[in-house]
Amino acid sequence: MVVAALLRGAAPGSGGVTWRWRLHLAPRYRPAHGSGRQGANSADGLTWACFPLGERALVRVRGPDSAPFLLGLLTNELPLPSPADGVAPPAVRVCYAHFLNVQGRTLYDVILYRCYLLAGQATATCHLPLPVAVLGIPQGLRVQQIKMQDAQVREAKPTCHKMRVPAPSDQAPAFLLECDSGVLGALQSHLALYKIRREVTVESHPELRVWAVLPDVPEEASGAAVLREQVQGTAILTRDPRTARMGWRLLAQDEGPALVPGGRLGDVRDYHQHRYRHGVPEGVRDLPPGVALPLESNLAFMNGVSFTKGCYIGQELTARTHHMGVVRKRLFPVKLAGLLPAHSLAPGAAVFTESGQAAGKYRAGLGDVGLALLRSEQARGPLHVRTPEGGRVTLTAFVPDWWPMTTK
Repeated sequence: MVVAALLRGAAPGSGGVTWRWRLHLAPRYRPAHGSGRQGANSADGLTWACFPLGERALVRVRGPDSAPFLLGLLTNELPLPSPADGVAPPAVRVCYAHFLNVQGRTLYDVILYRCYLLAGQATATCHLPLPVAVLGIPQGLRVQQIKMQDAQVREAKPTCHKMRVPAPSDQAPAFLLECDSGVLGALQSHLALYKIRREVTVESHPELRVWAVLPDVPEEASGAAVLREQVQGTAILTRDPRTARMGWRLLAQDEGPALVPGGRLGDVRDYHQHRYRHGVPEGVRDLPPGVALPLESNLAFMNGVSFTKGCYIGQELTARTHHMGVVRKRLFPVKLAGLLPAHSLAPGAAVFTESGQAAGKYRAGLGDVGLALLRSEQARGPLHVRTPEGGRVTLTAFVPDWWPMTTK
């Protein structure tokens, strides 16, 4: 039932196609530009390639209202723990989601990490009269913020103001949003626009770097868990929530290979070619803000949307498209062949069928692999892009093996 719901746009008789056809399976991860020294083998003999993702940045959202605040902006449910009585919540939970504009188009893709501040960093709100000098605040309570609302405070007129003191809870929830570093400021402005009067703090978090971790043995990318999800000191290691093919995500201050058993430094080009082969878009090059539609970008396949959660900005078009069961275009991984231009194909280049009909647009890529937004009924045939020099580059679209399959 879950698969059927996700693939309504691909079911026979509903305006789509089934994924029975596979022009060829997505190639496995093979390091082509391997860099760095081979790390010591882990206990089971596996080695892991750690890729520093300098084009990814982190935004921290914290405060008592942070959960409902984000819930009204994101396409997915928040990674909130629901432990049994007497069971401590997990140290970190993660999910994938998009921020949409009011027209229902993608603005920013994010990986959302739910983590916990250390004890003593939690804050709560109380109200006390001024002036502070006569409050008799117990020693050890640090005033973090006092909002002066009236110039008469200088005259010691009793007025009620907000201040922050350590909360009684040992832990306070916070969220880290991993986004494209090129839209870091734009995302912060977007969050500030909807903050209004909520008790929420939005700030960049440059202290941690983002790493992708993939096994050097390709078959292990979606196999049994070899690494263990953990939060140690200033490092967070967790599975990539989009698909098992994308391995693990690591947030750390230190060098990634030093934190992963059998880790080695990988070439970031290998990482991007790996995700293009598996049809995983990431960042503004693959998902242009205000242009990409979430379901055409396979958001449902990547566990990035909930069709049962409450309202969020841009929900109407996404929900209507899902319930109508028609997704005529999708972002497909493509393999390029022929004489490529010096700087690869231009983003937005028109893709044509053999007969010259428009089939879609090339989105982005690296080397001989990339992503193209194609009409599903035309994606299986021979495709090409015309280069400015008058040449022709052949495109072969394929269906990644991790995409859900219809049973009809």
